[in-house]
Amino acid sequence: MKFLQAFQNPFYRVGSTQLLLFFMGWGIWWSFFQIWLTTKQGFSGTQVGTIFSFGSAVALVLMFVYGSIQDKLGMRKNLLLALIGLQIFIAPFFTWVYVPMLENNFFLGAMVGAIYLAISYLAACPVFEAVTERMSRRYHFEYGQARAWGSFGYAVAALAAGFLFTINPYLIFWTGSAISAILFVSLLVWRPERDTKNLAHYEDKEESRKDNKTPSMREILGVFKIFDVWKIILFVVMSWTFYTVFDQQMFPEFFTRFFATPEQGQQAYGVLNSVEVFLEFLMMGLVPVFMRKIGVRKAILLSCAIMILRIGGCGLVTNPFGVAVIKLLHAPETALFILAIFRYFTLHFDTRISATLYMVGFQIAAQVGQIIFSAPLGALHDSIGYQPTFLVISGIVCVASVYAFVVLRKDDQCVEGQPLEAVLE
Repeated sequence: MKFLQAFQNPFYRVGSTQLLLFFMGWGIWWSFFQIWLTTKQGFSGTQVGTIFSFGSAVALVLMFVYGSIQDKLGMRKNLLLALIGLQIFIAPFFTWVYVPMLENNFFLGAMVGAIYLAISYLAACPVFEAVTERMSRRYHFEYGQARAWGSFGYAVAALAAGFLFTINPYLIFWTGSAISAILFVSLLVWRPERDTKNLAHYEDKEESRKDNKTPSMREILGVFKIFDVWKIILFVVMSWTFYTVFDQQMFPEFFTRFFATPEQGQQAYGVLNSVEVFLEFLMMGLVPVFMRKIGVRKAILLSCAIMILRIGGCGLVTNPFGVAVIKLLHAPETALFILAIFRYFTLHFDTRISATLYMVGFQIAAQVGQIIFSAPLGALHDSIGYQPTFLVISGIVCVASVYAFVVLRKDDQCVEGQPLEAVLE
């Protein structure tokens, strides 16, 4: 009931729509990017790892820049509009620039592609999430429920991509461009903050006052001096890194190999990906309620336990049905980890620099981990195969979970941000 009541809030509708369309425009091609690289372009696991590592390296720098800019902008969406403008050109870039460059000079093409993809998507995703999270605190709605629509958009896009890809691989990129154009127009014309009645009814005055106190560059850079942030960075490097390394770089081709033809495997993967992300959509709406019952710290630790089970299970099961069932654990794992880690930052640190904290402590840390692990694990997979590599990854996450149990603050320790009891019930 509360989920349906949220639609009465125009700011919730705006935040949900921008995440829905962004993840649709990204997921329509990103969900098949690894398959496109291996089956249509013929690249090895090491080459795919190199491409992902280059993208992570560029995104690493941009995320801090984007986080700093957005903390300065507050609720303004100038940065979002600029990023969406670049996303509109995803299809022309892949069709007439990226593919020819990869064919003529792999490393030059990989670097140019990394720059464009990092600027437009890899570093942009957390900006959309950070802006919506800030909106949720200021305009009284549950961030997890808004973020759920991003997962729903990705699920729909992944399902469509499975069929479009088998017709013509380039259709996924042109569809992505079209969705981005719709998102651009919606952000330009849909501005509920211009209506004073909306502000009077939904705006949290205390959060508004905080947002109006723009953090200085010294305060933003001061994030790097906080020792507890470095503890989180190390944890994320050893855990969430594998969302990309395992789920995007390795799993798609691993799963499609179970089927008689590549086309059957690609369609089955598209359906599995859609079911998984649709479940993630449901989990995003339920996890905030569940997290208020068990706490933020326990939610993070639970997500790690699911990650170990999921990745390790894929390393042991030898049939497509079993692998598919285990892969669906990704839904609660993702919802728990993303929402809990964001809430951890807004609970224990100054909310005025929440975008920078999220970028540095979560997104940048994951990109560092990807740079460290992508190519070596790609080479390991080339050497020993997918399933033994999955067991190695599961072991690394197990070590990270023990570390997290030791270093993560309890929910009632050092509360310098928004207390748990202040969250919208």
